This record gives sequence, C-alpha cells and structure tokens, in this order.
Amino acid sequence: MKHLLKMLDLSKEEIVDILNLADQLKYEQKHGIKHHHLAGKTLGMIFQKASTRTRVSFEVGMFQLGGHALFLSSNDLQIGRGEPVQDTARVLSRYLDAIMIRTFEQKEVEDLAEYGNIPIINGLTDFSHPCQVLADLMTIREYKGRLEGLKMCYIGDGNNMANSLIVGCLKMGMTVSFACPEQYRPSQEVLDFASEFDCFTLTTDVMEASEKADVLITDVWASMGQEGEALQRRKAFEGYQINEKVLSVAKSDAMVQHCLPAHREEEISGETFEAHADEIFDEAENRLHAQKAVMVKLMSK
Repeated sequence: MKHLLKMLDLSKEEIVDILNLADQLKYEQKHGIKHHHLAGKTLGMIFQKASTRTRVSFEVGMFQLGGHALFLSSNDLQIGRGEPVQDTARVLSRYLDAIMIRTFEQKEVEDLAEYGNIPIINGLTDFSHPCQVLADLMTIREYKGRLEGLKMCYIGDGNNMANSLIVGCLKMGMTVSFACPEQYRPSQEVLDFASEFDCFTLTTDVMEASEKADVLITDVWASMGQEGEALQRRKAFEGYQINEKVLSVAKSDAMVQHCLPAHREEEISGETFEAHADEIFDEAENRLHAQKAVMVKLMSK
C-alpha cells in the first residue's frame, strides 16, 4: 500500500492489517503506552472542505504518534489561486512526509499521488471516504466480534459514504443491502464492482433492505456542497430514515452507525440516534485510531 486513495484500491488483507494495527494502537493509547512510530515526521493536511472530525483526529493522531501536522486551507495555498495540482504535489513532496487532502474531486487526490513522491491519504472526496469506512469497519468488528457473514444495510444517498461502504463491506465478506431513491444511486463504478457479488442488493424499499440486518448505516441527505439541493433532496428522501420501525425488522441486536454530523428527524430519528449514541460516538472516536494505523502503515517505511 503506497497511498490511501479509495476503498477500491485496498485488498481484504490490507484492510485487515489496518484494522488489526488500529486495535493495537487504541489499546496502547487507552493504557498510556506511547507509540511514537512517526517521530520527526510531518503530515500536511490540505482542506478544501471544512471538517470537525477529520482535522482533529489527524492532528491529534500525528501528535500521539510523535509527529507533527500542518493545517493547510485552500486559502493558505497557491492551489487555491490556480497553481496546478501537479506543481503543488511536487513542491510539497520536498517538505513533507505525507499529505492528507479533503476536497471535492477524486481526480485531485489521484493527481497528487501521480505527481508527488510521498504517500497521499484521501480525507474525503465526493467519490470516496475511505478513512471513515475503515473506522466503521473497526467499530462493527469491536461490537460484533467479526465482519464476515454480517449483513450491512445502508439507507440514503448514494454518496461517497455509500460508495466506500459498499466496497469495504463486500471485500470483508459482508452481505450488503442498499436502499435509495432511483435517482440517487451509488457511482456506476461501484455498482459494477458490486455486481460481481451475489450478496449485494440495491432497492428502493427501506423495509426490504433492512430485514435481518446486523448493522444499519445512514448519512445526511444533502452533503457538503449540495446545500442548494436541500429542499429537493428532502422530498426525494422522505421515508429513507433509520427509526424504530426500520429497526423492528432488523436483527434484535442490530447496531446503528452514522458518520456525523447527523440531522435528527431527517435521515435518522432522534429516538434512534440517542438509543445508539454509544455506538455512533465509538465510531467517531475510531476515526482517530484507524487513521493512525493508516499513517503508520504509509509513513513509517
């Protein structure tokens, strides 16, 4: 593994290695065992989309690993004034040990990897959110003791979270059911990948998708940059909500995950969110541990 650009690039073995290391680092951090695997290393963090969890978890993670993180907004970089990505990649490669970027276009992440000579980590694009999904898989495995053989049901928009969850869960041997309106399906590239698996179902029926699910996952109906579509999306996604009715057809011990921020009473009911808050905030915490594992795998070589 040279970079973390999208879940499609990772093998099952690479995902397992990351999750195992994340578990170890979490244990060490909880027990006060220092793990300065990246002492003297510097991570550049490029933000063209704002974030709470991504910035704090990467910055704290680098500190706990003994390294240093630099916050770089698009306002601070010439890339925000039109400098080509390939030039930015070649310059920053001379200063940094790795780059994490949170941006809009997947091509921008791919270009950084192509033209730079240091590891690139996708902190989020409109196509993919691999760091979040690694944290999701880590959390599911903590609660359920395994991944293979479980059923994951995703309800909502076919966005970056959906794209990455479908790929990650299928690669880990999970059954995946996806419920969304016809016009908000996941990426065709992801659907082509999923078509190779008998254990993938795409439907418009929330109750059908949720039946006997071990894990229910959702995300906001309008992601960052789609605020202008909020009213249209609210109408399209009416009924695509994780709530007590949906949970009634899932397994009795089904867990709920949400990448946050959550819009209560839209994609998830307030009652359901609070009933599963421990699972959701464990998931948020695990961004720190999963990302530390990714950084160690990429930057300690």
